[in-house]
Amino acid sequence: MTQTNEHPRTILALDLGTTTGWAIRGYDGLITSGTASFKPGRYDGGGMRYLRFTNWLTELDRLSGPISTIWYEEVRRHAGTDAAHVYGGLMASLTSWGELRGVPYEGVPVGTIKKYLTGQGNAPKQAMIDAARKRGFNPADDNEADAIAILLWAIETNGGVA
Repeated sequence: MTQTNEHPRTILALDLGTTTGWAIRGYDGLITSGTASFKPGRYDGGGMRYLRFTNWLTELDRLSGPISTIWYEEVRRHAGTDAAHVYGGLMASLTSWGELRGVPYEGVPVGTIKKYLTGQGNAPKQAMIDAARKRGFNPADDNEADAIAILLWAIETNGGVA
């Protein structure tokens, strides 16, 4: 996914979860990051978290896009069943959103992201936060730090090709 014109494309990086970490490099080259909560409300139906996530992606695309590529943390093991279900639902929402709009998406293994940012494939959460801070970012938590790491990895390795 190389860039041929002088302006970079908009790239979105996500750490999927109830608290989703995100980092985006806009077409102007500016990197912004944060977290978004998709915790269901007391009276929400089971699908509301995913509907909110899809609407959030659409709004991000409208305000900062168009998004040209999405990279997300590819998790193979989860701490619990609920976390696995949430991740799977968010990933299904993300991939269908991308398919509908022709936006390519790809997962990046957790170890790849951790090793890239810290030099250690099994780095703890605090090490990821510290490493992001050393790169000039100020992540609120490990979710945002992971999204920043994914974005930097995607930009600096050309999606693992460099």
